[in-house]
Amino acid sequence: MTRPATTRVIAGCMLLALLCVPAAWAVRAWSRRNALPSRPADLVQVERRDIGSAIKATGVVRPMVGAEVRVGSRASGVVKRLHVRVGDVVAKGQLLAELDSAEQVARRDQCAAALQTARANLDFARSELARTRRLVERESAPGSELDRAIRSATVSEAQVAEATANLALARTQLEYSRLLAPIRGTVASVATQEGETVAASFAAPTFVTLLDLERLELWAYVDETDIGRVRPGQQARFSVDAWPEHEFDAHVASIYPRAELRDNVVNYIVVLNFDLPRDQTLRPEMTAAVRIAPEARPQVLALPKRALRREAGRPFVLRQEGEVAVQRWIVTGSRDESHWEVLDGLREGDRVVAGEASAGSERAE
Repeated sequence: MTRPATTRVIAGCMLLALLCVPAAWAVRAWSRRNALPSRPADLVQVERRDIGSAIKATGVVRPMVGAEVRVGSRASGVVKRLHVRVGDVVAKGQLLAELDSAEQVARRDQCAAALQTARANLDFARSELARTRRLVERESAPGSELDRAIRSATVSEAQVAEATANLALARTQLEYSRLLAPIRGTVASVATQEGETVAASFAAPTFVTLLDLERLELWAYVDETDIGRVRPGQQARFSVDAWPEHEFDAHVASIYPRAELRDNVVNYIVVLNFDLPRDQTLRPEMTAAVRIAPEARPQVLALPKRALRREAGRPFVLRQEGEVAVQRWIVTGSRDESHWEVLDGLREGDRVVAGEASAGSERAE
């Protein structure tokens, strides 16, 4: 064989070797990717089970509407006496504080005296009207005298009505000097002290804040991605940081229609009602960890989360077919903490590979 021919043969062999190496690696990679796992634990079975994922959220214990009242004064004056301290339990209508009422008492007495004067004037005007009417009937007085008597009696009646209204107003202002509890509750704060002067010219100054600790609710801040799964009446459980080992039962009462931005995340307030523990362990503004459980989907086809993979956003699994694992596209539905619902692509009893995802795919959580 000549030297050029020998060179061509050697070059051809080298080219063939270079072409075979990638092919061999491709065959090996295909075999490794599609081979079944060596451990039986890496295979899971598609089976039927109940699917119902809990929606997790943070929450805050809040007083219900009307359960927190700031009691203020509608009168100005010096605080004469405070009858309560923080922590006291008060009944509805109980006296909380008193203002110096000397000015209001004097005003009331003045209005009462004015009313007596107006009534006396009315009695006199009525008697004069009766006398003048008799004189006119006997033609002993002109008709104009009767007109004046009628007008005088009418004015006196109006003066009595005005004095009566002034006395009622003075009595009301005197009552404003006594602050009464509008609800039954616990004194949460006292914002003034005895001897202080308060002015109610523009707004009623707050004296005492009352809380009805038997009327509490929970505000859960649910992410916008989960709010579509929340419905009134759903059951929930929550715990507070003060007693993390104890869970309280609750149910969804309502959902606020307006969103709230918290830490640059859109949340919706879900109001939960619950039975207050007898020992009253819950207090307003306590932070809570909430789990809202939507209605479970019973006995649906499901597979563990660790068996689901995605490629370009599409879910698939590696299903056992004989001695190899074959990629199978599927359609998923709802999920819970551990499983995905399978709507299409698998049958009950199919075995799929669980564990690490193969090359070119990613695990789907």
